[in-house]
Amino acid sequence: MNIKDIIEHKIAEVIQNVFQIDDVNQRNNIKLEVQQNKTEFEGDFTIVTFPLVKILKKSPDLIAMELGDALSTESDFVESFNVVKGFLNLSIKKSFFLDNFNSIKENFGKTEPKNETVMVEYSSPNTNKPLHLGHIRNNLLGYSVAQILKEDGYNVIKTQIINDRGIHICKSMLAWEKFGNGETPESTHTKGDKFVGNYYVAFDKNYKKEIAELVEKGYDEDAAKKQAPIILEAQKMLLDWEKGDEKVRNLWNEMNSWVYEGFGETYKKLGVDFDQVQYESNTYLLGKDLIQEGLINGVLYQKEDGSVWCDLTDEGLDQKLLLRSDGTSVYMTQDLGTAVQRFKENNIQKLIYTVGNEQDYHFDVLFKILKKLGYNWAQNLFHLSYGMVELPEGKMKSREGTVVDADDLMQEMIDTAKEKAQELGKLENLSEEDKEKSYETVGLGALKYFMLKVDPKKKMLFNPKESIDFNGNTGPFIQYTYARIQSLLNKANYEEKTVSAYEMNDSEKDLVMNLSNFKDVVAKAAETLSPALVANYVYELVKSYNSFYQNNYILNQESEDTKNFRLELSSLTGKTIKKGLELLGIGTVDRM
Repeated sequence: MNIKDIIEHKIAEVIQNVFQIDDVNQRNNIKLEVQQNKTEFEGDFTIVTFPLVKILKKSPDLIAMELGDALSTESDFVESFNVVKGFLNLSIKKSFFLDNFNSIKENFGKTEPKNETVMVEYSSPNTNKPLHLGHIRNNLLGYSVAQILKEDGYNVIKTQIINDRGIHICKSMLAWEKFGNGETPESTHTKGDKFVGNYYVAFDKNYKKEIAELVEKGYDEDAAKKQAPIILEAQKMLLDWEKGDEKVRNLWNEMNSWVYEGFGETYKKLGVDFDQVQYESNTYLLGKDLIQEGLINGVLYQKEDGSVWCDLTDEGLDQKLLLRSDGTSVYMTQDLGTAVQRFKENNIQKLIYTVGNEQDYHFDVLFKILKKLGYNWAQNLFHLSYGMVELPEGKMKSREGTVVDADDLMQEMIDTAKEKAQELGKLENLSEEDKEKSYETVGLGALKYFMLKVDPKKKMLFNPKESIDFNGNTGPFIQYTYARIQSLLNKANYEEKTVSAYEMNDSEKDLVMNLSNFKDVVAKAAETLSPALVANYVYELVKSYNSFYQNNYILNQESEDTKNFRLELSSLTGKTIKKGLELLGIGTVDRM
């Protein structure tokens, strides 16, 4: 419980003891606002008493006086109080802040286990192209949410389902067969996922060329798209794959293996990982048995042509196709089956899907159908819906090869960090190897922080140059403050001590208040699935520390007690910054 929560909890208790409000609804709805006092008023906190005026039918000044008297008597932390125009200003005992600080130190890193397991799905790419800028936001969000949930006491399973089958995969395969001349990622010195992605682009170029030729011969455009020889060949290849054709399956396995190797390199550099991996080629037939159960139970219905549907009109939606008339499934069918399989095979209580907001409707339908089918855990399914990422140049298009490649972007960030560091004269005292590691940590930290400081629900514009700034609300600014703290502790030959008596000044109290909020911020971020709360908390903590650092002597302090306390305060702030950044998947450097 943070400092404000302790005070608010005591106020609620005192209000009941002193004013004895009988009406349960009134009593439960009272929440007096406690504000940290940064005004000209005397005291550490200001309490707004006006919500009690209507209930108690007393003046704000009288309520404030009675509440102040009671808090002074019944609490062990109020030193004095004063009332100004109905505002109750509390001065808190110096020992209360110190006790709270020592408690934060003692309990740092300790978490009460929730005995609940959450599965977080993220990434889930297609094996016909490399990861791009949109995948970066997806991966960073999913991974960070998983880290935050762990920190809040949950058991977490990180998973992805790879879309490794379908017509889009066959397009890359066919293009390689037709135009590849047997070349491989190894022979061309190309990363596997990029190699395969190049053939996806090659397919599209040839497909468009064939469409144009058919249109010239008199076909209308829709007919040309359907009759182009290359698309007919791709469709045949998909049918052959589904029949288990050995030649097609061997090519599919080989090309996918190239892609997985490439994905692995990208994930490693990005700093994300998975506990489980599923493949659509193993799950696309799942769900058909659920359809039969739904028909038997009357939850689903069958049309004359044999297709199976779910009527969601009572839920404000429409009718949803689940099985085509030829008996083949749709994406929704396999998603139903996959969800059921996950709950059967894992002891999970919650399942979070990290998927862009263009799929909001899909997940709304998925969750509602599972509820209709009688799965009680369906109420514990969540769609972490996020906005798309755009660059100043606009949207990206995979088929045209105009996406921002994830690897290229990460390397650009590392190169920019190097350029900035050299320009500012940072990292000069490090070895070349340590410099390169630092450039990577700072460059990728800038990318990750810029992505995660924005509320997931919002569409965002990513500006690489803005993200790498060493000032302002950026990753490098936060990393620099952490490095400054480590440098200070090293100079002091710091060893942890317990400070048992010390009177804090205002900037020290402000910093302790910020530190006391960390666990609550993590809990709120876990509840709302928003890493942005952690990112912005760490930024505010860094600003608070920099204010403290600029206004207080530390190493040149004559008082040994003051010096020791300020080193302890610096150490705990450093630990909290590091932990906060870890929850965002961001590394730290000890020197900058």
